Amino acid sequence: MLSGSRSLVVLIVDDDLGDVMLVREALEGLGVPREIHVARDGDEALAFLRREGDHAGAPRPDIVLLDLNMPRVGGHEVLTLVKADEELKSIPVVVFTTSTAVEDIRASYASHANAYVTKPVALDELFAAVRHIDTFFGGIACLPTRG
Repeated sequence: MLSGSRSLVVLIVDDDLGDVMLVREALEGLGVPREIHVARDGDEALAFLRREGDHAGAPRPDIVLLDLNMPRVGGHEVLTLVKADEELKSIPVVVFTTSTAVEDIRASYASHANAYVTKPVALDELFAAVRHIDTFFGGIACLPTRG
């Protein structure tokens, strides 16, 4: 199956508006349909995923791109809660963060992250990383059906 052969619902969880804008631009630049949603912190991400409050009508994401370092509820806690939830644990979560700390990588995989990708600093490398994530989850991997 080729990249972009199916439409994906993507949830970007990141408090850095610049990074959100760049990831969105990278996804939109692929020229394939992507329904992109943004949560600016862990609380909002959990409300979106659980379809609570203002997010009662939210679609179930096919993939979550999760930053680790956020205010209020951080990425590690979000990952742990998502992967412990019977309704949510099958959603692929890619930790997409600036941290290269071995402790963060180990903790993320221990909490069942589906992948850990360090955000490149260079714009072309960031776009390439997003493109590779999209190629894998949008065209190569078999994803659970939306509930």
